[in-house]
Amino acid sequence: MIKTIISEGLPVDEQLIIRKNTIQHGNGTKRICIVTGTHGDELEGQYVCFELIRRLNESIEHLNGTVEVYPALNPLGVDSVSRGIPTFDLDMNRIFPGDPNGHLIEYTAFKIVEDLKGADMVIDIHASNIFLREMPQARINVQTSRKLIPFAKMLNIDFIWIHDAATVLEATLAYSLNALKTPTIVVEMGIGMRITRTYGNRLVDGIFNMMRKMDMWHGAALKNISKPTVSTKGEVHFLNAEFSGIIIPSVSHSDIVKKGDLLCQIVDSYQGVILQNVFSPVDGLLFTLRTYPVVYEGSLLARIYSETTEK
Repeated sequence: MIKTIISEGLPVDEQLIIRKNTIQHGNGTKRICIVTGTHGDELEGQYVCFELIRRLNESIEHLNGTVEVYPALNPLGVDSVSRGIPTFDLDMNRIFPGDPNGHLIEYTAFKIVEDLKGADMVIDIHASNIFLREMPQARINVQTSRKLIPFAKMLNIDFIWIHDAATVLEATLAYSLNALKTPTIVVEMGIGMRITRTYGNRLVDGIFNMMRKMDMWHGAALKNISKPTVSTKGEVHFLNAEFSGIIIPSVSHSDIVKKGDLLCQIVDSYQGVILQNVFSPVDGLLFTLRTYPVVYEGSLLARIYSETTEK
């Protein structure tokens, strides 16, 4: 059942409309919410919503509870392929939990939080930007890690990145919902403005695996669920460009790399010279890799997780 949770007038005879699809079966009381489209240029979640709903409808007899799917929290952004909310020049994931007496977008954020709170689990799906590719991963605030890590391990992802509390923005949807005791996991995967079908299918399998363990789904157990690496025993290393130029990668995303491996080169296409050889500083998992070839000094090239911190 598709329900409108926000319908507000825009200046010239248009409407800001945010909807959800509620799929309910059986007498179970558990409720899981899948949200995406907070940033309009992050489209990986659109496929997840489609495939999740398709599979639920195909085997609805196995569902015992409620699944709510929110494909576009920022529909104006999705329609215009804009990260933020067009016209308002706002990043929607920086204004939660909103304000019932605020301007249109603050009020919209408030209504979204009101609709989601109380769920047994919220999965907040994001993609990277157009410059970087991310392996399927969960990002969790250290303050909620003890509660959320067991659930994140069910999601068929590769990596769980525990963020220090000081680096987590309090105005995000996930932080706001977790503060309201509504468990919320941020999943990030893929690349901006694209759909990576293999990643989407993996996450959908993970969502069904989670629902099965929550006694919401009575279908057959899924095989080959990934056991993710958890970033509690090591360190994430950031590699940045020292020169502006064109990047030529030497490794593939998601590779296990060794200290001293050549990750990429930054080259000068006018003079035909190598400006920088970028080597791995550690043995580890390459979970973020730049895909856009043009770089500027300081641009993020890669992130590597190493369980053994190098001194």
